[in-house]
Amino acid sequence: MTIALPARACGIDFGTSNSTVGWLRPDQQPLIALEDDKFTLPSVVFFNLEERRPVYGRLALHEYLEGYEGRLLRSLKSLLGSKLLKSETAVLGSALPFKEILGLFLGELKKRAEAVAGRPFEEVVLGRPVFFVDDDPQADREAADTLSEVAKKLGFKEVSFQYEPIAAAFDYESAIEREELVLIVDIGGGTSDFSLVRLAPERRAVADRQGDILATGGVHIGGTDFDKQLSLQGVMPLFGYGGRMKSDAPMPTSTHLNLATWHTINAVYAQKTQLALKSMRYDILDPTGIDRLFKLIEQRAGHWLAMQVEDSKIALSETTQRRIDLSRIEAGLAADLDRELFEGTIEPLLERVRGSIGALLADAGIAEEQVDTLFFTGGSSGIPALRRSVAAMLPNARQVEGNAFGSIGSGLAIEAHKRYG
Repeated sequence: MTIALPARACGIDFGTSNSTVGWLRPDQQPLIALEDDKFTLPSVVFFNLEERRPVYGRLALHEYLEGYEGRLLRSLKSLLGSKLLKSETAVLGSALPFKEILGLFLGELKKRAEAVAGRPFEEVVLGRPVFFVDDDPQADREAADTLSEVAKKLGFKEVSFQYEPIAAAFDYESAIEREELVLIVDIGGGTSDFSLVRLAPERRAVADRQGDILATGGVHIGGTDFDKQLSLQGVMPLFGYGGRMKSDAPMPTSTHLNLATWHTINAVYAQKTQLALKSMRYDILDPTGIDRLFKLIEQRAGHWLAMQVEDSKIALSETTQRRIDLSRIEAGLAADLDRELFEGTIEPLLERVRGSIGALLADAGIAEEQVDTLFFTGGSSGIPALRRSVAAMLPNARQVEGNAFGSIGSGLAIEAHKRYG
């Protein structure tokens, strides 16, 4: 989109895994560099206990992995719509509300963007999933209201929203040469969002595009859910998951579930959890796994392990096998993962994705054969099984790949210029 002057407003894509800020300027690409020359800022906060300060993004992950004492928080967006958002967590020796932690990260995005722009931003278009929460309209409204409230406390005077897949559609539209009926498939860290949109070069400058949005839908499934399933089926059995008690009852799984879920990992380190594990240790038929679990907890290696699983998920999009070296827990220990295992574990999730897309097409009154283009975006959209699964539904659609982490931020920048000038 060509403009004569810099836009007044910015667009913020606050993502579960990565975040971007878009701002339209003459003769420049819309994304603002947020960390060195990189346009994404991982949605991570590390509260460094030794230096008593918060750090963000890649630096946060680096300091955590280097062994600095402190508290790592990731997948912050997953808090929106959850009961955790109304609670507090221990940070640097104090109880800090999760809502304030959201504010710290969003405030850092605003500060970095303004430093690059050399000016303040008072208007913003925030990206949002089609549903923060599935099948609970009140919780969904509360999530959006919370995000708006946090943004206004940071100094934004005007705050509005755009669905993330719609923003990605506007970014794609900036480069097309003919009218297309496009299904936008945005698979992010926490949600899968879909929009069926009619796009055309002559429609780019039109302010009201509601008539071009045929249907929207989504499910609360994303990259962190794929990580969780790979962790539970491929790694956690080494730590006792699926084990049996001497009574032949299954071993309780809450600790493994917490370890496999980014925003609940810290719960594993609580004294209450460790006491419960120790009390059941002698009632377990084979204590090998739970003894490894104690070592992992002692090292506070939960986030480290989750990162290994996430890296393996990404690698299995390119290769068929991946080994996680777990020798820091036990000499010679490793988890051997393969694509077949991964695809088997996520098939129930893919079935829900297909169901949501099928319902969206039915709502729009559009036959699967009528869709011209299948546009993939979002950090988890590159999973081969997911692409095959969706593409099989749309036999005539050509597949287009957007900027996995940048399409939404760029589209929000376009929308911000349309709304605020």
